[in-house]
Amino acid sequence: MKLKSLFPSFLSGIINSYTQIFFSNSRIFALILVGVTFFDVWAGLSGLIAVMVTNILAYLIGFNRANIKKGYYGFNSLLVGLGFGVYYQPGTVFFIVLAFAAILTLFLTLWFEGVIGKYGLPFLSLSFLAGTWLVSLATRQFTALQVSERGIYMTNEMFTLGGHSMVQSYNWLTNLGIPDSVRLYFTSLGAIFFQYHLFAGFLVAAGLLIYSRIAFILSLAGFFSAYAYYHFIGADIHELSYSYIGFNFILTSIAVGGFFIIPSRWSFLWVILLTPLVSIILTSTQVIFAMFQLSVYSLPFNMVVLMFLYALKFRERFFDKPELVTYQQFSPELNLYAHLNYRSRFGKARYFPFILPFWGEWKVTQGHSGKLTHQGDWQHAWDFEVVDEKGKTFSGTGGVCEDYFCYNKPVIAPADGRIEEIVDNVEDNEVGKVDLENNWGNTLIIRHGDLLFSKLSHLKKGSFKVAPGETVKRGQVVAASGNSGRSPVPHIHFQLQSTPYIGSKTLDYPISHYIRHKNGLFELTSYENPENGNLVSNINKNNSLEKAFQFIPGQKLVLLVAPAGETPYKLTWEIELSAVNTTCIFCQKTNSRAWFRNDGDIHYFTFFEGDKSSILFRFFLGAYKIMMGYYPGLLVKDTFPVYTFSNRLLGLLQDFTAPFFIFLRSEYRLNYLGMDDDLQQSGIRLKSVTSASIGRQEVKRMECEMFIGANGLEQFIIREKQQITEIRLA
Repeated sequence: MKLKSLFPSFLSGIINSYTQIFFSNSRIFALILVGVTFFDVWAGLSGLIAVMVTNILAYLIGFNRANIKKGYYGFNSLLVGLGFGVYYQPGTVFFIVLAFAAILTLFLTLWFEGVIGKYGLPFLSLSFLAGTWLVSLATRQFTALQVSERGIYMTNEMFTLGGHSMVQSYNWLTNLGIPDSVRLYFTSLGAIFFQYHLFAGFLVAAGLLIYSRIAFILSLAGFFSAYAYYHFIGADIHELSYSYIGFNFILTSIAVGGFFIIPSRWSFLWVILLTPLVSIILTSTQVIFAMFQLSVYSLPFNMVVLMFLYALKFRERFFDKPELVTYQQFSPELNLYAHLNYRSRFGKARYFPFILPFWGEWKVTQGHSGKLTHQGDWQHAWDFEVVDEKGKTFSGTGGVCEDYFCYNKPVIAPADGRIEEIVDNVEDNEVGKVDLENNWGNTLIIRHGDLLFSKLSHLKKGSFKVAPGETVKRGQVVAASGNSGRSPVPHIHFQLQSTPYIGSKTLDYPISHYIRHKNGLFELTSYENPENGNLVSNINKNNSLEKAFQFIPGQKLVLLVAPAGETPYKLTWEIELSAVNTTCIFCQKTNSRAWFRNDGDIHYFTFFEGDKSSILFRFFLGAYKIMMGYYPGLLVKDTFPVYTFSNRLLGLLQDFTAPFFIFLRSEYRLNYLGMDDDLQQSGIRLKSVTSASIGRQEVKRMECEMFIGANGLEQFIIREKQQITEIRLA
């Protein structure tokens, strides 16, 4: 227990040090790579010792445990250990020097992390390069170290590993007639771990394919584009086989094409465009380092990747050509699928959230690029009025302001902010007349942030409830609708702008969430501009729905699960808050977490990790997106990431085409079926359908019915194939 406390996740730190070389955290891939390093037993042992020395020292000094576990500090030392294990004969002096080389590499890693990390860049394998070069130069003076002769006679090495059968297999593979380019590709893969034979390359390629189909394709694209480039320019193709440093093209393509950048047509294009740069740096640095009898190793890969990532930080436009990874999931596929899903669900959520500036249902009587006044620099604005069931905006003759349904109605703050300016000295016009001298009439400007203001105009004189300098909350009444300024009939003029002045140019800025009404039907609309003629309202929140999905950190949910035909059992879920202020539902029994967010109007599940056969995963699917208002017949739609619950074989096929074409679709649909008690706003029935399809062919389907009482969620029923599971909350 003391050892576990002192060195938590020690084994994970070692294993992940191997896969970090390929930007991975796959355990299967790690085991393959460990096996590859032990083709040369002493090299494999040296690499393992170097990693252990580095991680133990990192733990004892007190460095970040999460980084140790991920292998961030160990993979450079692993490469140093493998290199020296191949080059020198084992012995007491060798292992002492190896230990100190690992320590030096750790400190170099931290130094590069601090220096390069300030610019938001990865340190890659820079500390391996610096550590290897420094120790190589120093050990030339260490007479007690003996250079190894292993690897010169590969047949002898194969015999040592597996006897005659291993030698026969090696000879068969060597004489198989593999094209030189393919042979060089596999040997370059093995050379990353200082193993210069096809066996190692085949195993690394197999592990790479298991870990990531996209990374495997990128490795091919990077290497063979380099091979073609060398032929095209008439360069010496044998340069790629010299120390097999062609792996620089492979690592560069994986880093640029799918790890630091979202895999796409653009990332693949940049892989090809950067190939000549890798070649130029590789050729030129070889000339320089040859004078010191040193190999360039992975220097070209490091230089090109760092220069490219740094260059992308200076972009002022075209941020998606290519697009940088913002949340690293250590898999090109997961990076891509999560990015596509986030962009479709929350791509516009980067906007500051605004609601409509009124209560109830109003009509857009003039939208953006209107026929009357919303034109030119002032085109992005709305005029709102209240209409009856016949579409009329007034009762009686409409000859006076009081006849209009919207006149003197409350106007509310569209978002939190501070009152910047108020004009409250303009009288209301007679209906049909306009005041050209006071164009905007009585006006209120609210500051919501730097370069973001809202403006409400044509308000009623003397109706203001706030004063300049006061802070306001979203939904707070600030004034009343009027008919002042250039306004022939009572209405609200609403716009967003980047400066605090009356008459400022407008911004094309969406409303966060609102309900669109049409022929008695309701449609949830998010981050869009209401259009001319739309009947719209803010979401009228339902108390029971808010209680049902207002999960509070520390809260525990006790569930009684009753699968059809099986013995019921209890489950306990707990609401957790992470160090970065994100919340999730945690199921200790299955060690699963469903991450969620709630913006006040809508509850979203965002990510699931853990057991996909669990009840929590099914709740994650069934309650993926819930709006906090009740509207009968309303249909809410959303999409899942491709990998959420697709068939394994189909998922593998999708991985190969994902940067170019997505053929698997996962969809979520939620219907608001009914509410039994309008007075208590309870007895609400919701039904969601989760489906996966190939084109129009549905291949998976799950239904979830939810029942919400006055105190929140009471029950949900899962229907999947022929199986029904009923879950009640205690």
